[in-house]
Amino acid sequence: KEVLGLWVAGTEGAKFWLHVLTELKNRGVEDILVAVCDGLTGFPNAIEATFPRTTVQTCIVHMIRNSLRFVSWKNRKAVARELRAIYTAATESQAEAALTRFEECEWGRKYPSIARSWRTRWEHVVPFLAFGPDIRRAIYTTNSIESLNRQLRKTLKTKGHFPTDQAAVKLLWLGLERASKKWTYPFKAWDMALQQLDAHFPGRLHL
Repeated sequence: KEVLGLWVAGTEGAKFWLHVLTELKNRGVEDILVAVCDGLTGFPNAIEATFPRTTVQTCIVHMIRNSLRFVSWKNRKAVARELRAIYTAATESQAEAALTRFEECEWGRKYPSIARSWRTRWEHVVPFLAFGPDIRRAIYTTNSIESLNRQLRKTLKTKGHFPTDQAAVKLLWLGLERASKKWTYPFKAWDMALQQLDAHFPGRLHL
């Protein structure tokens, strides 16, 4: 794990993300194999404009959360159980068949907006299905990033108010330094995952 930068902006959008990615490229980032996004507006477009060979993956956890927003509380477990067949499928074709079954089942007919949202984002939902389980666990969610964001929010919460953006950035930097000291455990089965990535992206991974 490594944090490559810290930026402050009033709003998020394609222009902001294009600025961030261009800066990273100018600083020496040559390639991005897989970028996992959580539905941020303009982010996929900015990635494709700056690093056109990058595979853009939508965070599956966010897809599930957004889907369950349409569902009454008492039905959420049942709907989540049906959706699980989509993102745990062995292949993209099996995932699409599972989505079709969901559309036709009781919950799909009751909440048609769920299947529509999955089909709208399908291009960025399924890329991780091309990999084995070792890599899928690493790239289907942005949970590790959200965990860091929670730590940073705690850092800011204790202060409440900052005279300038720069003052907040300094405190966040200290929070990042503190959090990074805990990143001592390697990703499980990383050696095997690297071999799979090298096979999937030939010539792009410098082992």
